[in-house]
Amino acid sequence: MPPIRLQAAPTLSGRYAVNGAESLVHTLLGCGVEVCFANPGTSEMHFVAALDRIPGMRCVLGLQENVVTGMADGYWRMTDKPAATLLHCGPGLANGLANLHNARRARSGIVNCVGDQATYHRIFDAPLTADTEGLARTVSQWVRTSTKAKDVGADAAAAVQAAMTSPGQVATMVLPSDTCWDEGGVIAAPLPVPAVPQADPHAIRNVARILREKKNVLILLGGKALREGAQAFAWRASQATGAKLMAEGSNGRTQRGQGRLPLERVPYPADVAINALKWVEHLVLVNAKAPVGFFAYPGKPSKHYPETAQVHVLTRYEHDAEAALRALCEELNAPAVPMPDVGPRPERARGAPSPEGLAQTVAALMPEEAIIADESVSYGRGFFPQTVAAPKHDWLQITGGAIGCGLPLATGAGIGGGGRRVINLQADGSAMYTVQALWTQAREKLPVTTVILSNRKYQILLGEYQNVGANPGRTAMDMLDLGNPDIGWVKMAEGMGVEAAQASTLDQVGDLMAQSFSRPGPFLIELLV
Repeated sequence: MPPIRLQAAPTLSGRYAVNGAESLVHTLLGCGVEVCFANPGTSEMHFVAALDRIPGMRCVLGLQENVVTGMADGYWRMTDKPAATLLHCGPGLANGLANLHNARRARSGIVNCVGDQATYHRIFDAPLTADTEGLARTVSQWVRTSTKAKDVGADAAAAVQAAMTSPGQVATMVLPSDTCWDEGGVIAAPLPVPAVPQADPHAIRNVARILREKKNVLILLGGKALREGAQAFAWRASQATGAKLMAEGSNGRTQRGQGRLPLERVPYPADVAINALKWVEHLVLVNAKAPVGFFAYPGKPSKHYPETAQVHVLTRYEHDAEAALRALCEELNAPAVPMPDVGPRPERARGAPSPEGLAQTVAALMPEEAIIADESVSYGRGFFPQTVAAPKHDWLQITGGAIGCGLPLATGAGIGGGGRRVINLQADGSAMYTVQALWTQAREKLPVTTVILSNRKYQILLGEYQNVGANPGRTAMDMLDLGNPDIGWVKMAEGMGVEAAQASTLDQVGDLMAQSFSRPGPFLIELLV
């Protein structure tokens, strides 16, 4: 590998000659990419050197690639701006695939920069050689392998353009190492981002007709229809016509709390969801898809809405939901109405832990404009009703079902949240997938309060075991048990530089949360449930 240059040599014209890696960093910065979440390896060392030499990029180290990709997801959700990731070859990308899957389902824009074998070295089938493009295509809407240093800048500009294309896309660049160290890099100008598509006027008129003429209509909101501006128009349409509003079951970012809609979500359990939607005759989709089960179950339908229900699409995920809902209100002549009164902020709960009590305590104590990163899984299914009257906040959920997103999501949201307090409501089993994110929180001194829901078992899998009709036995139960030995969360957090404490009552967890909110850095609370 050629030596890493610390200083670029000026050309006769007075401009600096750049290699491929330097053209990549300059182009990313010029396109507005300001953060790089990284876990680099040998093939990316020239990229690392370029990041060191060229000012302007905030570089955040993650100790495992699934932490890196999850942080980039959380960053997009709070900023609507893509970050870059730096991943090491095909296996490094493979380590990050689970949270890229979640990011794709959240419709987050990310620019993955994946190192690879030098173009002339691939024929030798070295140990780290992999079908990197093939891996990337499983989670990416845009994939390109650069083949020459002079192409890297243009490929980077195209990747940013793809990542920012509505509603947000995962774009993956594969960078053979010689394209980074070779001279002849060309810094590319930003490419225009396609305008956000607008809803079909015929669709708006058709939905207006359905709302005026039909009964038992459900308007299902997802994506950016869950932002505050879109919610106000959805509420106007609902109040003018009697249609009911709900949110998709899993959403990238929902704006909630005082002055916003107290939306119910489509429930996760199949029987509960089917019962909740059995009345629906007309289903109107706004940046959403018709509800289906997370899994198939013997003897139960895949669709959770009635087979007889008619489905009407107002907007797809890429469409401007707020503009469409505004146009719908104009078509309906729906007058402006105040948002519903969600009632007073709750008081903190006391006594033994319960899902309802924890949610009530979070709502009572959270700072204004907090960010909730929710990977509470089964324990948190009842959190929404208890938190509708909290101060204004954003709620980030696991969107693709790949557990291990909560800690990285909270970390990325902490980077992108502009100093807002992040509260990570985190199942213990899922947390073990990406526990290394705590180290990054400590290193970056992020305002993240993590509440580990320590039931010491894979509780959701116990429920799924019963749902598929399997009979539990000793071997099966052992595979769903996180005890023997118990995980030492306080010691583990402290070992990664995060202050931590254990709580066994709602009184204790409330006191610890309140203390953590007044401190600048991260704090972890293990709540024994």
